[in-house]
Amino acid sequence: MQVADNTAVSIHYTLTNDAGEVLDTSIGDEPLIYLHGKGNIISGLEKALVNKNIDDKFKVRIAPEDAYGEVMDDMVEVISLNMFEGIDNIEVGMQFHADVSSGSGVVTVVSIDGDDITIDGNHPLAGLYLTFDVEVIDVRVATDEEALHGHIHGANCNH
Repeated sequence: MQVADNTAVSIHYTLTNDAGEVLDTSIGDEPLIYLHGKGNIISGLEKALVNKNIDDKFKVRIAPEDAYGEVMDDMVEVISLNMFEGIDNIEVGMQFHADVSSGSGVVTVVSIDGDDITIDGNHPLAGLYLTFDVEVIDVRVATDEEALHGHIHGANCNH
């Protein structure tokens, strides 16, 4: 069976940046299982998987616009330390859930200058070309319920 819309796809992958650094991998763990055609993974990887079969192996380099987007300068903002009420120690690299221009999201503390805290609402992989080394492990027709809900149902599903 080939990967197509409304198929449940299981893959193993290793994700690297242009410097060859491993950013993430499923190797040694459970494969990633997703519902194809519902935007559950980045669009560039989803497009690369179309018509692939079980046991297919391939490598694909994905541009930022088909991954986590370009870095948007308006997602970087300087805010006052008093915005972090109840948090005793703010450090560079800390992440917080916050309301951002596109709704609820995660911001990362990127610098601290006295009471001025610079936060970045861009995805940490925004602006990067990403390379996926992929092996297709399994492909099956999604259940009617999975197709309706837009994601794979498994042990941790709340439906």
